[in-house]
Amino acid sequence: MYLCSSSLMDINILLVFVIILLAVFFFVWGKVRSDIVALSVVVLLIVTGILTPAEGLSGFSNPVVIMIVSLFIVGGGIFQTGLAKMISTRILKLAGKSELKLFVLVMLVTGGIGALISNTGTVALMLPIIMSMASEAKTDVRRYLMPMAFASSLGIFTLISTPPNLIINNMLASGGFKELPFFSFLPIGAITLTIGTLLLWPLSKLLVTGKDKDKSAAKKSKSLNQLASEYQLADNLYRATIGSTSPLLHKPLQELNIPGTYNVSILEIRRVQSRKRFHKTVDMSLAGPSTTLKENDLLYVLGNFDDVIAFTRDNDLTMIDTHKTEMGKNPVSVSQAGGMEFKETGIAEVVLMSGSSLINKRVKESNFRQLYHVNILGLRRKDGYILQDVKDEKMQSGDLLLVQGRWSDIEKLTQETSEWVVAGQPMENALKVPRNHKAPTAAAIMILMVLSMVFNLVPTVVSAMVAALLMIILGCFRNAEAAYKTINWESTFLFAGMFSLGIAMEKSGASTLIADGIVGGLSSYGPLAVMAGIYVATSILTFFISNTATAVLFAPIALQAALAIDVSPYPFLFSVAIAASMCFASPFSTPPNALVISAGRYKFGDYVKVGLPLQIVIGAVMIVVLPLLFPF
Repeated sequence: MYLCSSSLMDINILLVFVIILLAVFFFVWGKVRSDIVALSVVVLLIVTGILTPAEGLSGFSNPVVIMIVSLFIVGGGIFQTGLAKMISTRILKLAGKSELKLFVLVMLVTGGIGALISNTGTVALMLPIIMSMASEAKTDVRRYLMPMAFASSLGIFTLISTPPNLIINNMLASGGFKELPFFSFLPIGAITLTIGTLLLWPLSKLLVTGKDKDKSAAKKSKSLNQLASEYQLADNLYRATIGSTSPLLHKPLQELNIPGTYNVSILEIRRVQSRKRFHKTVDMSLAGPSTTLKENDLLYVLGNFDDVIAFTRDNDLTMIDTHKTEMGKNPVSVSQAGGMEFKETGIAEVVLMSGSSLINKRVKESNFRQLYHVNILGLRRKDGYILQDVKDEKMQSGDLLLVQGRWSDIEKLTQETSEWVVAGQPMENALKVPRNHKAPTAAAIMILMVLSMVFNLVPTVVSAMVAALLMIILGCFRNAEAAYKTINWESTFLFAGMFSLGIAMEKSGASTLIADGIVGGLSSYGPLAVMAGIYVATSILTFFISNTATAVLFAPIALQAALAIDVSPYPFLFSVAIAASMCFASPFSTPPNALVISAGRYKFGDYVKVGLPLQIVIGAVMIVVLPLLFPF
């Protein structure tokens, strides 16, 4: 009977290792969404009989998962009311034109905000602000974006800063140990952010060395004129007037299907409204689906020359020389920012998030014009531009879309934080703070939540749930649906699914086997060596899979290793949380790392040469410091 039980345990351990290897393979491969991989792990563990259905699905009711969902909503409320943006922009303005001051403030502000809301939300908030500030300071934004993404992970001041913090706290509680105080990570966060700031200032020079040295800083910045130049608007934008016999007259643009027929887009329509003194003489409006055309309308048409000529010839349109007067006004040159006036309307770049519903959809299927009243003019993918046949192009994660529309509509795009991040806005628009009277309400809710967690008035997960409900009930969101949109469901299902793997590792004895291996090889050198081995192993795994999945896998191993040598588990579990969070050498370890790739035009090698030294130095310091802060 004993042999049968032992044999069954050995088979289960083997199956768990096979499932772990399969999960790691698909995480590294990256062709399958991480939440699908995690849910597949749950199914395999149940089907193979390693876990019961109740055990396999227990991750979905785990307090950590519920708390993470609640914190997404709390962070979304702070984001949507403009509170975080207001604070960050005001602080960053203190930097003036100084590159060093701007860099330090970027690190401190990002780290500070990242201590209270998700690091992904922090980077989504800071990205357009940093790009505009760099533009004002006439400096290369590449030097700031990657450090800013790292700072969102370096600022681990609180229990809710990163998912690995919550994971080890849950592991301690399930093992019968005392839970961590809210500010237990404060000294660690102070050390990591300080080291990060000191190291990244010189290391960040590697991101700009040899990059367009002969060009002015202003040309590197994302001004409106440069955006127009980068996407060749001046070379592809033409003006034409409508004649009295045009078949386009009095028909809505949606019915005409001009992009599908001629592969050109009408961006703006300028129409004489009145010739009376003091009246607005020319109406400049964005071309929308319901817009109808009238005689003598001036159309701004985007497309290649041959397509535009065919469009004008077939529809009784007259091309206008770019230097002729426009409706009695002074001469206008199309070479100036693509011929468009950036007053009521403007242009901006939009970075697609990895979890966006637009991924693998064609541009024409995005319905941007119908839903958001903006046009997609072009795409930037890595170092290349897609300017022709844009409507048929399938969008990919990290693509930058050049959109054009009214400033008010572009500003509304910033609310869809789970889909994309708006970047490349002009300074005056990026620094606009939504005039939402609910910002003080969001601030009060956030303060009350933190105080409740600090003084342990109720369980931490309850504090987060109450704060999330208050954000919705007290009107920090337009409605409950808006609140749900702020939740990163891919991350949530990843957390829930991977928890079942942690349970399987403990139940089957796999975590004990790995822990015994580490202990057997390093215990003769003392507990410090065992802890260092766990830290290094965790840190290496973050090169290949997400920090959350890494923390879930190594938390039970760290606990078992500490129990095996009869020492306190706290430094061991802290080493897992920190090693999992300090993952900078790969752009795919955390969403913040991946989010700045396109905006900063970074390559994989940039993360290695800047992030790897930082990861190694912090690792060496933490291995020494952790036993001092949390004795064995």
